[in-house]
Amino acid sequence: MFDETGATIAEERSATKAPLTDDDVRALLATAERVIVARGRSRRDLSPAETELDALKGPTGKYRAPIVLAGTTLLVGFNAEALAEL
Repeated sequence: MFDETGATIAEERSATKAPLTDDDVRALLATAERVIVARGRSRRDLSPAETELDALKGPTGKYRAPIVLAGTTLLVGFNAEALAEL
C-alpha cells in the first residue's frame, strides 16, 4: 500500500523480530498531536494525552500493526481509509 502512495519509509521494523517496547511507544506518543487507533473497519481518534498503551494493543498483548507516524499523526493498526488520509 505504501508503494502505491509514493510514501517514503524512514524506518521499518518487524513486529515479530523486534517488537516495540512500551518506552518506544511512549516516545512516539510524545511526538504525536493526533492518534488514530484502528481495529478493522472501526477507528478512534484520540489525543496523545488520553491514549492508554493498552488501547494500542491487540488481543495477544502486542501492539497492533502497522504503527505509522506521518508528520504529527500516529496511526496504530490497519485501516485503509486512515492510511489513505496520511
